[in-house]
Amino acid sequence: MVPMSRSGLRCLPRVLLFLMAVCALGQEPASVGAAAVAGSKEDPAAVARGDKLYAQYCAGCHGASGKGGPGAPDLIRSLLVLDDEKGILIAPVIREGRPDKGMPKLNLTEPQIADLVAWLHVRTYAAGHRGTYTFGNVVTGDASKGQAYFNTTGKCASCHSVTGDLKGIGAKYDSFSLQSRWLYPGNARRRRNAGANSKRATPTVTVTLPSGESISGKLDRIDDFAVSLIDASGAFHSFFRDGATRVEVHDPLKAHKDMLGTYSDADIHNMTAYLVTLK
Repeated sequence: MVPMSRSGLRCLPRVLLFLMAVCALGQEPASVGAAAVAGSKEDPAAVARGDKLYAQYCAGCHGASGKGGPGAPDLIRSLLVLDDEKGILIAPVIREGRPDKGMPKLNLTEPQIADLVAWLHVRTYAAGHRGTYTFGNVVTGDASKGQAYFNTTGKCASCHSVTGDLKGIGAKYDSFSLQSRWLYPGNARRRRNAGANSKRATPTVTVTLPSGESISGKLDRIDDFAVSLIDASGAFHSFFRDGATRVEVHDPLKAHKDMLGTYSDADIHNMTAYLVTLK
């Protein structure tokens, strides 16, 4: 083996940075959504240019989305970036680098630096405003296979009807919401927001005391030690679960919960593709 000279060792970090930059050229830029660009009030053209500059000069160390990499910090959560206004804090770092921390000086023009700053501002805005996120298309399955699953293995047709409760459901919800609703129909937030319509999915319970008296109502809480319910008049009842007290719970969503662990990815995508067709 030929020993490497000291000058060669000094050049090694530069070589590594060069190779990382070359690799970054092959990465897809971490494009940002139009909503985030609009919300940040940055120039869309500048952001688009900054997107390409970041992929070329920065992604090799800081990651394609700016969330950091081996030995390089997360720019999206950086206080310097978060506190920046009009590049006052960011531009000098890009312009001069941070040699003591392994960041080289970038030979960029002032307009290019401004474009990079705009891109970083949009990324930090998007990270703090979840409403700017968009979901990809979830309709990737086979509708015909979804229909077959609905009527056979999935046992959906035993409780639901495409001409009854599911009629027009594909037009009522977007594909992402539709998939979420059929997978998790008992979502607590949706039940609260649904008002009177949520009664159909609310578990009920009947408690039979040792005396033979029975009290029924909407299930409030149940565990190994106690059960509580709200009866038809709105009164709250709580009981200890001892061996003499019988508790019977009726959960309209039990079949959904039992099936949840049996779905394959293909089942989920096929079912969603089928439900989307129910216009």
